[in-house]
Amino acid sequence: MSCKNENKIKAEPFKEGEFKTWAQTPPMGWNSWDCYGSTVEEHEVKANADYLAENLKEYGWEYIVVDIRWFVENDKAGGYNQTDPHYMIDEYGRYQPAINRFPSAKDGRGFKELAEYIHSKDLKFGIHIMRGIPGVAVENRLPIKGTDGITADQIYSTKQQCVWLKDNYTIVADKPGAQEYYNSIFDMYADWGVDFVKVDDLSRPYHQGEIELIRNAIDQCGRPIVLSTSPGETPVEKADHVRNHANMWRMVDDVWDTWPHITHLMDVCQKWYPYIAPGTWPDCDMIPLGRISIRGERSEDRMTRLTHDEQYTLMTLFTIFKSPLFFGGDLPSNDEFTLSLLTNADVLKMHCEGTDVHQLFQKDGKLAITSRNPNTGDIYLAIFNISDSESPIRVSVNLEDLGVKGSSLVSNMWTGENLGQVEETFGQELPAHACGLFKFNH
Repeated sequence: MSCKNENKIKAEPFKEGEFKTWAQTPPMGWNSWDCYGSTVEEHEVKANADYLAENLKEYGWEYIVVDIRWFVENDKAGGYNQTDPHYMIDEYGRYQPAINRFPSAKDGRGFKELAEYIHSKDLKFGIHIMRGIPGVAVENRLPIKGTDGITADQIYSTKQQCVWLKDNYTIVADKPGAQEYYNSIFDMYADWGVDFVKVDDLSRPYHQGEIELIRNAIDQCGRPIVLSTSPGETPVEKADHVRNHANMWRMVDDVWDTWPHITHLMDVCQKWYPYIAPGTWPDCDMIPLGRISIRGERSEDRMTRLTHDEQYTLMTLFTIFKSPLFFGGDLPSNDEFTLSLLTNADVLKMHCEGTDVHQLFQKDGKLAITSRNPNTGDIYLAIFNISDSESPIRVSVNLEDLGVKGSSLVSNMWTGENLGQVEETFGQELPAHACGLFKFNH
């Protein structure tokens, strides 16, 4: 089973809105943040790519993304070393991979060889960047490629600088040279073979001017680069703007392996159901399962703190909601249970092909979400006990509310168990933090 997105490479600029064809189904892959923070190294990226190619590619997983600060030589586990960062940067103020962490980047090759390695496995390569222009480029008045003498200190502002990471300054969108700077970095990424860029500090607050510069830069670079804006919470009043400029956007801040992170996400999702559409996806954030925080930001090296029931709940929410799926754990460290969550063909078919996603109710500690498959006629139902109840709670729905007339065959999508024929109503007893995912064939 595969639900792979096909990106065709062409030399000329893309037409307005063409980017929406690049991610017709929600992107799926691996991101280095949850397990390695800002310290991931080339051999670790390759090990995760090898695992994904061997175990997950056939199920539609395809992106390998190097997250934050790949251009800093001396970042440490557990946070950012902001006292004396050793940046790698070129003469045009563009960050380069730290060679001590990415040896193949030597001699000015950037990520080109690593991208080629990923592509050789029929996978796609992505990177994380911060919005704005490097402070070191401003301080040294480095020239902006593609301009006649404009330098970095002429296009920046200290206003709205990222509050949690001070590497970059805001780019003033209407300054001469602002567009050219973004063009220069995306031209470089296209030359490296980058297929996906996650741009951080764009959504909260919402930096409309820089988002438009980034969209323009991607469209002119000649390579289809999927754009992910981060982090949340993206303001829902900007929904029309963001879906006309990005392929995916974060609804919340970082999601970690605690139950309150999941319930907060469920609450925020309620705003975004109407905006789930091919090519443009509300994003639940990375999947904090498996082995995380090896050298990460939150706590110590561990397997996820979520219980098995909570892990099913997280994966059920992400998949029926059609969020992009980016696994945050170290893939080679997966156990059999974690792998089973990522390779359920029935669940991933729903994630890929489901339409008309909507919430039936969220009240009294109960949540129900449904979607349907226009190709098969199947109807999907996810039910959750999101309370802290000591005893199981029965969560029930009327079949009419699912669009089911008369009776229907129902099966458990996680276990494959056939539950037989049901009429009028369907329900299950669920312990606290547990869920069920079901398919109705009528």
